[in-house]
Amino acid sequence: MKTAIVTDSNSGITQALSKELGIFTIPMPVLINGEQFLEDISLTQEQFYEKLKDDTAQVSTSQPSAYNVGELWKKILEDYDEIVCIPMSSGLSETCSSLAHLAETEFAGKVYVVDNKRISVTQKSSVYDAIELAKQGKSAKEIADWLTETAMQAGIYIMVDTLKYLKKGGRLTPAAAMIGTLLKIKPVLQIQGAKLDQYAKPRNFFKAKEIMINAVKDDLENRFAEQKAAGKIKLAIAYTDKNDEALIFKKEAEEALGLPVEYVEPLSLSVSCHIGPGALALACYVACH
Repeated sequence: MKTAIVTDSNSGITQALSKELGIFTIPMPVLINGEQFLEDISLTQEQFYEKLKDDTAQVSTSQPSAYNVGELWKKILEDYDEIVCIPMSSGLSETCSSLAHLAETEFAGKVYVVDNKRISVTQKSSVYDAIELAKQGKSAKEIADWLTETAMQAGIYIMVDTLKYLKKGGRLTPAAAMIGTLLKIKPVLQIQGAKLDQYAKPRNFFKAKEIMINAVKDDLENRFAEQKAAGKIKLAIAYTDKNDEALIFKKEAEEALGLPVEYVEPLSLSVSCHIGPGALALACYVACH
């Protein structure tokens, strides 16, 4: 059986890298003042942040067209027997459930949509796992089952530089945002398979980094102790806008946690839209690749 791997651009896998890996990446739509752009096709990271920082611009993300995805799957199935599709976490978007419904109703037995509960660098790791499992001769169903079983074996901790975008997206009241800004709070959020949730409220950047490292250290010692002992845990750094601080944080995390950082990459635009520029994240996850 010849199995194709499909993901979306929330994984951080670009169109160019897709071709290199021999997989397929669905570009996620971004709406700017009502006009639709496609990530990494008609919209670059730089263009996105330029608009996001413009207070007069209305920037939001959207789901990919089910029709367009269906057409992509049909084209892929001309050369492949089956497909594993790995979209962003169902806890962060309706995309996963929409694509799962499409697969069940029109591509039953051919396309398996995985609710892998991940995004950004952890989602990217799942794609690499799927590629490795496909090389081992695993079927699409076997790959999908493995990704589903290991979905919760990952976590991301994110420091937000400004509360402005959480307020703009309705995730904070204006009053809470104002108080947080006055107190110079740099909140740390977490993604543990579902939604973006509050984790801690440090008052400065350095404390936020310390909290993220300690959170991952706790995961390694408790949630993932067995997997760490087996050498199956990996780390990644993600950021929004510029990567200067991310490269510094990489060295700090590696020294503190005693593990190499696999990726230092931009956060997904779907997450960036809600948390804004200047954010920094540390992730840990189980991987088989």
